[in-house]
Amino acid sequence: MTIHFTKGHGTGNDFVLFADPDGQIDLSTAQLAAIADRHFGVGGDGVIRAVRSRSLPEGAAALAEDDSAEWFMDYHNADGSPSEMCGNGIRVFARYLVDNGLAELGPGETMVIGTRGGVRDVQGNRSGYQVDLGRWLLDGGEPLVRAKNLQVARPGLGINLGNPHVVVALASEEELDSADLSFIPVLEPEAPEGANVEFVVPMDPLVIDGVGHIRMRVHERGSGETLSCGTGAAAAALATRYWAGAGAPNQWRVEVPGGTLGVRMFAAEDGEHVALSGPAELVFEGDLSL
Repeated sequence: MTIHFTKGHGTGNDFVLFADPDGQIDLSTAQLAAIADRHFGVGGDGVIRAVRSRSLPEGAAALAEDDSAEWFMDYHNADGSPSEMCGNGIRVFARYLVDNGLAELGPGETMVIGTRGGVRDVQGNRSGYQVDLGRWLLDGGEPLVRAKNLQVARPGLGINLGNPHVVVALASEEELDSADLSFIPVLEPEAPEGANVEFVVPMDPLVIDGVGHIRMRVHERGSGETLSCGTGAAAAALATRYWAGAGAPNQWRVEVPGGTLGVRMFAAEDGEHVALSGPAELVFEGDLSL
């Protein structure tokens, strides 16, 4: 079997994308992991299949939530495991659909995309694309987190954005740089489904012109350390605002190893939502025999 693929990234968080509108390509976990392998495959933090929501079982829930969710982002981590959501990936996915003539997204228009974490709305903006990540929840308690080269366990804050996160505040940029995230951080108690773990340092000053500034590194469940994590950036901003207390801003600038992401919290009918904005780049394409 040969698939035509496109390589894309959002602030260095990179993906292999391919179109399968009618859901005819059924790749195994091993095949997905082989595609994402950086030595023997194309290489990426994840693999994204563009499939119409009506063409796969998970898409039924998306269409029930919003019948305009024509396309479903079938996302798998680098190890081939399925994931509920990917904030950088969904922006790159929207760019892929538009550039390949599979969907249109004019100025001021919204593209509705199905994911395992629910339906998400994407719009174009000056930085690239913005996605409404939906209602967020404090979820998962405050587990202790151990990471290689950090001398003592640190308390984390569990946040759910359709996928699980634990955010850890560190004391300095030197401490952030010293953490070895090639090893999986250990959570106590362990998260039942695993979690993305974000390590955050507030910048000094924390707030400039009403915008909060933080720096973050992340170990993504199923992918390891990545140059960026979109939902992780949102979780990190939410956690920092939570810790900062009353008067903390609702707009944040998150510096990740691969660039800069914008996070904005806003009121909605079902509770507070959080939006993520940033670039979405398509780098090259080719054919891959499996």
